[in-house]
Amino acid sequence: MIAKALVSTKHPLLAHIIPMRRCNLACTYCNEFDDFSKPVPLEEMCQRIDRLGSFGTSIITISGGEPLLHPELDEIIRRIRYNGIIAGIITNGYLLTADRIQRFNRAGLEFLQISIDNVQPDSVSKKSLKVLDQKLKLLAENSEFHVNINSVLGSGINHPDDALVIARRAVELGFSSTIGIIHDGSGQLKPLDAHEREIFEQVMSLGKRSFSRVNSFQHNIAAGKENDWRCRAGSRYLYICENGLVHYCSQQRGYPGIPLAEYSAERLHHEYYTRKPCAPRCTVSCVHQVAALDNWRDPQTIPASDTAEPTSLVRIAGSKD
Repeated sequence: MIAKALVSTKHPLLAHIIPMRRCNLACTYCNEFDDFSKPVPLEEMCQRIDRLGSFGTSIITISGGEPLLHPELDEIIRRIRYNGIIAGIITNGYLLTADRIQRFNRAGLEFLQISIDNVQPDSVSKKSLKVLDQKLKLLAENSEFHVNINSVLGSGINHPDDALVIARRAVELGFSSTIGIIHDGSGQLKPLDAHEREIFEQVMSLGKRSFSRVNSFQHNIAAGKENDWRCRAGSRYLYICENGLVHYCSQQRGYPGIPLAEYSAERLHHEYYTRKPCAPRCTVSCVHQVAALDNWRDPQTIPASDTAEPTSLVRIAGSKD
């Protein structure tokens, strides 16, 4: 995937697709779910995957909502693999069973991520190690795909030491570990305090190396500083919502807001060279990681004034996205 990306900048490296906006949980910090939406029909999902395949997309990550609520998720994974694309899932893990994990193996899933927010469930999040540890054991025993566990720090987290407990448990089970930073309620960068920074550095030093650990930008986020980088959202990274529209990312829904069926090579080229007004204070981990492969080349020459200026909703780095 990296070699292909270095050779050509004309294809998306990573696309997130949403087959299900509904979620079985209601974490108070999350703006990516509802409690009523129906699953996107399999035929529509296959059309979207095939369209991404025609662009030469390297990786498709299935997200939500909660994707495991989709009744035909295995077929969605198979369609991604049929197109020769790496297939991944971001899930809260609640619905995992040994049988479900083995079905993912057979379908060709290649990576899965779970974000765990605390050791004990609280009013903010039920995604706790206490609840999910049995699911992690099932993954360790049955999965043939890579598993990453993401923990969080920052505003609203009452027990920052939980992040280190979660990361150590992930490594103990043979998984990789990453960490996200929750910011204040307005979505603004807020520096971690001294103890949180210490925990942050310890978690960053743990676990296996992988592309998901291309995360030097998080040191600035932890310090409340802006990042100077070239966001390639809308080109190298695509976010396709449940309605089939392409957005910059989960936190900038609304622009460009073009149906994937109408998205073109010309649009990919345009967004590759467009400066994003939200970029300096962006905390969306996957978009930063994708951009790292192109940050050394091709300055963005289309000014932000030529695009709509989205309103930032970003709250977390390295969790859902």
